[in-house]
Amino acid sequence: MSEVVLVTGAAGFVGSHLLAALTKSEPSVEITAWHRLRAGGPTQLPRAFGDTSSVRWQAVELLDRETVTRGIAELRPSAIYHCGGMANVHGSWSTILATLEANVSGTKHLLDAVSRSGLTPRILIPSSALVYGPSTRAITEDDALGPVSPYGLSKLAQEMLGQRVAEEGQAVLLARAFTHIGPGQELSYAASSFAHQVARIEADQQEPVIKVGYLDARRDLTDVRDTVGAYQALMARAVPGRAYNVCTGRAPQIRDVLNGLKRYSTVEIRVQVDPNRFRPQDNPLLLGNPARITNEIGWNPTIPLEQTLLELLDYWRQAIQR
Repeated sequence: MSEVVLVTGAAGFVGSHLLAALTKSEPSVEITAWHRLRAGGPTQLPRAFGDTSSVRWQAVELLDRETVTRGIAELRPSAIYHCGGMANVHGSWSTILATLEANVSGTKHLLDAVSRSGLTPRILIPSSALVYGPSTRAITEDDALGPVSPYGLSKLAQEMLGQRVAEEGQAVLLARAFTHIGPGQELSYAASSFAHQVARIEADQQEPVIKVGYLDARRDLTDVRDTVGAYQALMARAVPGRAYNVCTGRAPQIRDVLNGLKRYSTVEIRVQVDPNRFRPQDNPLLLGNPARITNEIGWNPTIPLEQTLLELLDYWRQAIQR
């Protein structure tokens, strides 16, 4: 029987890039991708970041306990990347209950289904740096936890569920991802919003003014393709129940991201601050220490920020022409 790898949330930003990486690096593995049906609309189709023609797609609602249980029993996966859930930090303030339900209940249903199946797959739960409390220095995995957003709280609850199952003998792996950016990211994130606006300005679809939020914040930015590479490395070598920061150890200002995109633009652009784009409890610094994942797993990011920004801008240039 061939090895089966399951990716939940596979039609999302990270899930799409993960599928591309898996199909390229593990061509002999059978990959099943779970996605959800949009309420009242067509099925959400995957973004195209590689040849995923061999991927088997299934519509599974993670909040449907019985469907998840049946799906795990039928697939019998040997590895699960649990990318499903809600990932809008700013939006979580207006969707608190939905965020908690999607990220916590969905995770519990998945872990319960694995437990009932009697299987022992390795399960990667991509958590977030937002489980930590605010800090003025590089954060290590041993630093204090203290989420300041509903999203961060939901990710901490995910971790708690995963750690409990790990203590019972299941191989649950925890990745605390810091900010990741790249082609295909939603417009609710600063870098993608900036790039989209630049592309629209170049195409004469918008006045030559970019609306921005807080630009002095510093963020540890990882290319999403490096992030999914870290997930693959953790799937192979991480210690169950042990958290690993996925980060670069560098934190440029959001202003640097904007200026980098402006340098790649073919037109002159002005900047306008929009108070509506400020986030509640926006930390001035979010910087990670990658020593654990580097020393124990052997992972390091390889894609420079300049390349990420150019490819993000090119993604939106092509997208607005479709």
